[in-house]
Amino acid sequence: MGKLPLICMILFILIAFFLHILALMKIFPLLLSTPILFISLLIFIFYLNNRKRFKGF
Repeated sequence: MGKLPLICMILFILIAFFLHILALMKIFPLLLSTPILFISLLIFIFYLNNRKRFKGF
């Protein structure tokens, strides 16, 4: 159950990357795919950085 958010985030990044590739081929709007990819990477990095934080005694 602990790896489910990580798997979902990686899947979201892959979907966003695929949409960005489609946008570079001018099939999908680039102004829509770029923020989606950025937000997905930002959430993933924030999750990886925040999970090993010391929470106190």
